[in-house]
Amino acid sequence: MRDILVTLIVFGWLPLVFKKPYMGALMWVWISVMNPHTQGWGFATTFPFAAIIGGVTIVCLVFLKEEKRFPVTPVTGVFIFFVLWMNVTSFFAIYPDEIYDQWNKVMKIMLMTFVVFMLIKTKKHIQLLIWTIVISLGYYGVKGGIFTIVGGGVNMVLGPQGTFIGGNNEIALALIMTIPLMHYLQTISPNIWVRHGLTAAMLLCALAALGSYSRGALLAIAAMGAFLWLKSQHKVRIGLLLILAIPPAIAFMPEQWSERMDSINTYEEDGSVQGRFNAWWMAYNLAKERPLTGGGFEVITPELFYLYAPHPTDLHAAHSVYFQALGEHGFVGLGLYLLLGLLTWRTGSWIIRNTRNLEEYRWASNMATMIQVSLIGFATGGAFLSLLYFDVPYYLMGVMVATRVLVAKELKQKGSSVSDKKGTGSTRQFGQINPIQPQAQAQPQPIARDSG
Repeated sequence: MRDILVTLIVFGWLPLVFKKPYMGALMWVWISVMNPHTQGWGFATTFPFAAIIGGVTIVCLVFLKEEKRFPVTPVTGVFIFFVLWMNVTSFFAIYPDEIYDQWNKVMKIMLMTFVVFMLIKTKKHIQLLIWTIVISLGYYGVKGGIFTIVGGGVNMVLGPQGTFIGGNNEIALALIMTIPLMHYLQTISPNIWVRHGLTAAMLLCALAALGSYSRGALLAIAAMGAFLWLKSQHKVRIGLLLILAIPPAIAFMPEQWSERMDSINTYEEDGSVQGRFNAWWMAYNLAKERPLTGGGFEVITPELFYLYAPHPTDLHAAHSVYFQALGEHGFVGLGLYLLLGLLTWRTGSWIIRNTRNLEEYRWASNMATMIQVSLIGFATGGAFLSLLYFDVPYYLMGVMVATRVLVAKELKQKGSSVSDKKGTGSTRQFGQINPIQPQAQAQPQPIARDSG
């Protein structure tokens, strides 16, 4: 039944793409982030939904009479260089015959990220993209939160198998990133029931993240909560909410959960943590020998651990977006990735700064703030996970870019409009009327109103 439902949704949605190509971008985000076909048990689990959606969307983008301008900003410029550099490191990879599958997967993600950049342009598009991400990840948050409550937090919450968010740590980080986006949607939703539903979803996502038994997720929640409190204009209210919500949630979890979280303080004795340190040293030593290109994709091998790891027999994935970038793409790749994050952050700060006192752009200011909160969570939790190619942060980067381009364009148009009106002697400025001198104070000579 689930297989049929997913198939009907996809093929029922495809005709809309021919009229509105941005619908193809939204459907791609849904299928790639939520992976709904993995929730079935039949033919849908292996059916190439993503390839069909991506192909139709690209064809519509190329052949339909739609504006195809790629936004040229510092963020997109660095993103292009980052993608090109991944191809350079692939050319010089240590194992060139074994990297094709990973290279193909990553390049598909990056290609469709470019498509999202080109198709998401308006306020409506931007908000629909946020809704798509929230629904895609919120499904697992609500499901996992209920699972945690019913099971008393004894059993571990996991994500859909075979995806970026299949593991307990990965699904926890994804859900943490989703909570600020849900809060943003609350601020723009006129329906009170939608707002209440989002509140419930946020609480369930938080419980699901705790129920994942992820220590990195706990650190990400702490960092994200602290930043949210600092950025909030209602610090007392947010502080009280955190105080009232967090202790009961932690108290609800069983003793085995507390023991696992307490192991953060004894990381020297934890085999999993020491294995990550070993993998980080391996990536660093590899990059020192190949500082420009690193090792390329697929560097987690016994041979390379024997050469570069302090403990050669303890094989682990990078377990860090930063060391993953360093080991696979060298210091240049890591630098580009960090610069990409910094410029995305600055883009959000520009939006907040230039819309702070403009009521009609409050949606943009709130959205940029909540995406920054979400990225704080990813930057913290991602330090302990191999999620360099997880697509959601790239889509949020696209949202930031689209919003800045839109806001800058509209503010420029309004500024030009006001300037033109001043030139013709109009007294209107941004909807305000300049005070007119009373008749008794008027000068007897004619006034040249064209002078502005």
